[in-house]
Amino acid sequence: MARVSDEELKQLATELGDRLKARGWMLATAESCTGGWVGQLVTAQPGSSSWYERGFITYANDAKIEMLDVPETTLAEHGAVSEETAMAMAAGALAHSHAQAALAISGIAGPSGGTREKPVGLVCYGWALADGTLMSSTCRLDGDRDEIRSRAVAAALRGLIDLI
Repeated sequence: MARVSDEELKQLATELGDRLKARGWMLATAESCTGGWVGQLVTAQPGSSSWYERGFITYANDAKIEMLDVPETTLAEHGAVSEETAMAMAAGALAHSHAQAALAISGIAGPSGGTREKPVGLVCYGWALADGTLMSSTCRLDGDRDEIRSRAVAAALRGLIDLI
């Protein structure tokens, strides 16, 4: 499978920005396996300072705990790549920002790091809104590291677009 095109990613970021601006909302992001790709993508959009508030790159578990208040028990019981952790990351991004919407991504982009229970390509998402809405999803993506990461970014953006 191919990587999501730069044009498609740009279109998703633009659509999300339009929806956030229409509501007067700001976005916060919490990324692990995508390493700030969402933040880079949205800040490449002209005028994104009117709807993108901040991003957290929390690759290590300690960063998730320290920056986003992800409970140590959540990480111990469910692991970094879990819907529970992704939801906690999204909620933490909201709590540590002035945003009204947040998205979070945690996954195993490979080529190593996968297990039988959590294979390479497993990606978990969390989305949170200031009204208390909290949603999550998990998918299994095929491809190499770059393909998995680009598809994870696209899925996270689509998920928040659909939510708002």
